[in-house]
Amino acid sequence: MNDRIVIEPEIQHGKPVIRGTRVPITRVLGGLAGGMTIGEIVREYEITKDDVLAALNYAADLIETESYYPLPVPTA
Repeated sequence: MNDRIVIEPEIQHGKPVIRGTRVPITRVLGGLAGGMTIGEIVREYEITKDDVLAALNYAADLIETESYYPLPVPTA
């Protein structure tokens, strides 16, 4: 976790949020996935570009630490 992302049980039920806000990381990522630009997210949620980039880095770090197991290939 970095200095821009916090997890506190009393804020958004312990989901990761942008420090000093109640903006969940999932909302930032969902906005980007839905086609919003970084500028639109910054204006909509009153956060900074660095906050948006921190959310992306947080998600990338989570994916990097995941364990993956291959699914069996179906046979016909």
